[in-house]
Amino acid sequence: MAQGTVQVTHTGTSRWRRRTGEYASLAAALEAAGDGDVLTVAPGTYRENLVVERAVTLRGPEGSPGSVRIAPADGVPLTVSASAVVQDLHVEGQDSAAPALLVEDGTPELLDVRIVTRSAAGIEVRGSARPTVRRCTVDNPAGIGIAVLDGGSGVFEECEVVAAGQAAVAVRGGAHPRLERCRVHHASGVGLSATGENSSLEAVGCEVYEVRGSGVQVTGRAAAYLTGCEVHRTSGDGVTLDTDAVLTLADCRIHDIPENAVDLRSRSVLTLTRTTVQRFGRNGLSVWDPGTRVDANQCEISDSTGDYPAVWVSDGATAVLETCRVHDVPDALFVLDRGSRADVVDSDLSQVRNTAVSVSDGATAQLDDCRIREAATGAWFRDHGSGGTLSECTLDDVQTGVIVTKGADPTVERCTVTSPTEAGFYVSADGRGSFLHCRVTGSGGYGFHIIDGCRTTLRKCRTERCARGGYEFADGGPGDVGGPLVEDCTSDESGGLRPPAPPREPAVQRAAGTVGLLSSVPAPRVTEPALPAAPAAEPQATARTARTSADVLGELDALVGLESVKREVRALTDMIEVGRRRREAGLKAASARRHLVFTGSPGTGKTTVARLYGEILASLGVLEKGHLVEVSRVDLVGEHIGSTAIRTQEAFDRARGGVLFIDEAYALSPEDAGRDFGKEAIDTLVKLMEDHREAVVVIVAGYTAEMERFLSVNPGVASRFSRTITFGDYGAEELLRIVEQQTEEQEYRLGPGTSEALLKYFAAIPKGPTFGNGRTARQTFEAMVERHAGRVAQLAEPSTDDLTLLYPEDLPELS
Repeated sequence: MAQGTVQVTHTGTSRWRRRTGEYASLAAALEAAGDGDVLTVAPGTYRENLVVERAVTLRGPEGSPGSVRIAPADGVPLTVSASAVVQDLHVEGQDSAAPALLVEDGTPELLDVRIVTRSAAGIEVRGSARPTVRRCTVDNPAGIGIAVLDGGSGVFEECEVVAAGQAAVAVRGGAHPRLERCRVHHASGVGLSATGENSSLEAVGCEVYEVRGSGVQVTGRAAAYLTGCEVHRTSGDGVTLDTDAVLTLADCRIHDIPENAVDLRSRSVLTLTRTTVQRFGRNGLSVWDPGTRVDANQCEISDSTGDYPAVWVSDGATAVLETCRVHDVPDALFVLDRGSRADVVDSDLSQVRNTAVSVSDGATAQLDDCRIREAATGAWFRDHGSGGTLSECTLDDVQTGVIVTKGADPTVERCTVTSPTEAGFYVSADGRGSFLHCRVTGSGGYGFHIIDGCRTTLRKCRTERCARGGYEFADGGPGDVGGPLVEDCTSDESGGLRPPAPPREPAVQRAAGTVGLLSSVPAPRVTEPALPAAPAAEPQATARTARTSADVLGELDALVGLESVKREVRALTDMIEVGRRRREAGLKAASARRHLVFTGSPGTGKTTVARLYGEILASLGVLEKGHLVEVSRVDLVGEHIGSTAIRTQEAFDRARGGVLFIDEAYALSPEDAGRDFGKEAIDTLVKLMEDHREAVVVIVAGYTAEMERFLSVNPGVASRFSRTITFGDYGAEELLRIVEQQTEEQEYRLGPGTSEALLKYFAAIPKGPTFGNGRTARQTFEAMVERHAGRVAQLAEPSTDDLTLLYPEDLPELS
C-alpha cells in the first residue's frame, strides 16, 4: 500500500495526455506514463515490484534524498528495461535469489540511487543493457554489490559499494563495464572480479580496500584494465590472476597487503606501468607456471613487511622489469625452476637485507645496466643449470658482489663491484662462470676469490685497493688442470696476479648478525640438500621406500571403494613420473605441486591414502623417505606467544623427507578466532612450505564444508595446495567388504545369512556427523567378535565352525 501519491507530468502533445495526474500507486503511474514523461514520487514507502519499460523519468522529490523507499516483501524491487532516468530513490530488497535493482535493456541513467538490501546482488546489469550509473551506493551484506553479466556493460561513475557479502563488483559471461572514480570496500569476497572468456573490466581512478578476499581477481581468460587505481588493506592477495587472465595496471598503487601484493599463474599476463607496490607481507610480485608473464615498466616495489622475496618467478614463468626500483626488502628477485626467466633492465635494487638476485634450479636471469646497492649479496647463481648474464651492472656497498656455486654458469661482463666487505666475486663448489672486463675496487677481502679448483674464466678483469689481494685461487691457481682460466687480468698489486696461494679454508667469513657470503641460503623454497638419514634412525621408512611405485599403487587399488580418490592419486603419480622422464630426456617438465587437501568424513581412508602417497613419492625419488607424520591442532598450537611457532617447526622437522598430515586443519582457523594462536601456526607452516618446498609434502584434511571455509578465509594457505581430493562416504556394500576383509584377516567366516544381515544393518545405521565409515565397519566387526565369544564360551566342546562362524545374531543392536 503506497504512503502518499505519485505525480506524473505528461509531455505528450495529444489531447488526452495534456494534463498532470496523480496516482495512488507507482505501478499505476508507470502504466499511464509514456516516453518522456516525468514521474515525481511523493515521500513514502512503496511495497511494490516496479518495472520501468518506457523512457520515462522516475525520481523522488527534490531536496529530500532517501525519502522514497521502494521496499517490496520479495522479488526484484526495481527492474529497468528501457532508456529511462531513475533518480533519488532508496531501494530495499529481501530476496536472496533476486537482485535489488535489475537493468535488463536499454541505456538508462541511474542517478543518486541508494540500495540497502540483502539480495543476491545490489545492482545487476545483463544482456544488452548499457546503463550510466552515477553517484549510486550499494549496501548488500548478503550478496554481490554490483553484478554485470551475460554481455552487459555500462558506465559506473562515482559509485560506492559500502558492503558486500560476496564480491563487491563481479563481471562474467562476456560482460564489459567501465568504472570511474568508484570506491568498493568491506566486501566478504573479492573487491573487483572478472571471469570468463570475453569478460573485461575497466576501472579508472577507483579505490578497493577492506575486503576479505583479493582486491582484484581476474580469471578464466578474462581481461581487466586499471588506471590510477588504489588497492589496499585486503585480507587476501592484492591482485590475483589465474588461467589465461590478462591485466594491465597503469599508475596504480597497491599497498598494505598481508599476502602477495600481486599473484599470477596459469598462463596469465600482467602489464605494470608506473605502478607502486608497497608494504606487502609475502611477495610483491609472485609469478608462476609456463606461459605466465609480467612486464613492469617504471614501477616501484618496496617496504616489505614479511620475510619473502619482493619478486618471485618460478615454474617456468617470465618476468621483465624495466626502469624499476626495488628497495627495503628481505630479498629483491628470486628466479627458480628450469624455464623460469627474469630480464631486468636499467633498474635499481637497493637496501636488500639478504640477496638482491638469486637464480636457482636451472633458471635464468639477465640484468643489463642495473644498479645493486646496500645488499648482503648482489647476485647469487646457486646451482647446476642456473645462469644468465649480468652486463654493465654496478654493485656498491655489498658484502659480496656475485656468488657462483654448485655448477652454475653465468656470464658477467663489464660489471663493477665497489667496496664489498667480503669479496667482489666468489666462486666455489664446482661453480663456473665467465667474468669479462669486470672490476673490483676497495674490497675488504679479495677482489676475485675462486676456490675448489673451479673452472672459471676471467678475461681482462681489474682489481684495485683490495685489502687481502686482488685474486685468490685456493685449491688450484691459473693454469692448473681443472682450475680457472685467466687472461689479461690486472691488479694494482704490482700490475699483475699474485702467485697461487696454497690450499686453505676460505678467509671470507660471515659477519656477526648478518647474512654474509657463507651463510645459509636465505631463499624461501630453495634449500640445500639434506644429509641422508642414518639407516638405523628410520628403519620403517627405509623398508617402505624399498617398494616400487607399482607395489604401493597395488596396495592403494586393494582399498575398498575410493575409486575417484584412486584416479586422482594415479593422475598425480603419472604427472610426476612423466615429468621425471622428460627431464631425463632433456625436455622441459612442469613443476608438479604436490601439497594436497583431503576432504571428507572420518573413516574414509584419508590417513591411509596419505601414507601411501608418501611412499609413492619416495619410490619415485621425489621424497627422501616418504614417512608420514600425523598432527592436529593440539600438536601445533601452544598456550603462549612464541610456543606455537616452535611446535610447528618441530612437527615440520619430524616430517622432513616425508608427508606432514594435518588432520582437522580447519581447527587452526576457528570462526571466532579472536586472539587464537592458530593463525601463528598457519603463518609458520606456509613459510616453512616455501623455505623447504622440496623437503616436505603437506596434506591438510577435514570435513568438506569446514575445509572449504578454512581455505576461503586463508587464501595464503589455499594458494599453496595444488588440488583437493574428496573422500566420499562408504555405501553399505563397501562397508560389508571391509567387514569381509577383517573377517578373513582374523580367520573368521561369515555364516549363512550374515552378509545379507550386515547389508541391512549398514543401510539402516544413522549417517549423521558421528558416522565413522570404515571405522564403523571395523567397530561392527569387533562387536560381532565379542558377541560371538560370549555365545561360544558357553559351549563345552566347540567345533571349528563354532569358533569361526559369525551369524546374524552376533550383530550389535542399532542405537
